[in-house]
Amino acid sequence: MLHPQARALIDLIESRGLPPTHTLPPVEARAFYRERRSFTQPDAPEVAEVRELRAPGPLGDIPLRAYRPLGATPDAVLPVLVYYHGGGWVIGDLDTHDVLCRELCNAGGCAVVAVDYRMGPEVRFPGAVNDVLAATRWVASQAKQLRIDSTRLAVGGDSAGGNLAAVVSIAARDGADGQGPLPIAFQLLIYPGTDMRRGHASHSTNGQGYVLTADTISYFHDHYIDDAKHDLDWRASPLLAESHAGLPPALVITAGYDPLRDEGLDYARALSAAGTRVSYVCFERQIHGFITMGRVLDEAHTAVALCAAELRRALSAPTRG
Repeated sequence: MLHPQARALIDLIESRGLPPTHTLPPVEARAFYRERRSFTQPDAPEVAEVRELRAPGPLGDIPLRAYRPLGATPDAVLPVLVYYHGGGWVIGDLDTHDVLCRELCNAGGCAVVAVDYRMGPEVRFPGAVNDVLAATRWVASQAKQLRIDSTRLAVGGDSAGGNLAAVVSIAARDGADGQGPLPIAFQLLIYPGTDMRRGHASHSTNGQGYVLTADTISYFHDHYIDDAKHDLDWRASPLLAESHAGLPPALVITAGYDPLRDEGLDYARALSAAGTRVSYVCFERQIHGFITMGRVLDEAHTAVALCAAELRRALSAPTRG
């Protein structure tokens, strides 16, 4: 059964006649997503430090936002989570996921660096992949200046950001950008998109009525992917990678009423089958996007606490394990 709070949220959205994302031009969809976040997101918790940074990227500088947790001394060397926001590779930014990054920073006891990667339709696939990989390498290279431990570097994201975290983990393992392997200690994959073909059963069973619809998924896909052959590229569909062996340990979270549920489960299965350590948790009564909705969905806090606990556990040792 759908969680009563999720049901109430959906009913409210419908009663207010809020426009579905796929009915808006990308610029308007971005503004609407940014403006409406205050209704569902908790107040932003205080952290010890927030810095605006820029990393060099293949198409120019990439904006970053770096956080340090409450209680961290200025000179403490911390583990770090490099975080990629969700939004279908079309919407979302540093502000839409500021609260979540602050929550993970404090509860996870780690630094967090959020990446404002380029999106479609202005920059299509693989632009976002190239940006997040470049930004992650830059963060690792700036360990001394950022006061982080590059041997305890995790990547993570929600939805499209979860897709990018999975892709970065594969690319880093293989040195796919030609710069050699980049050690990553952990991957946090929150209801990730892993298969651009959109053929899993949950795309049909959950494709209407639960905020993220099949129409909106197609809208995101078509603004990001400009050639159907790219659906088969592992940089777009990490489930289709030739090998899932030797990847960082992972936590994969899905939601029971999410069109992406089954491809997230299949990705966890692929990691396990390849010998990669992975934990899988499905919040059976929740909808896509729930982890950022802690003002109206209590289980968002449970999910954040779970992610933070796994980050602490994975990053407590100085080396990957």
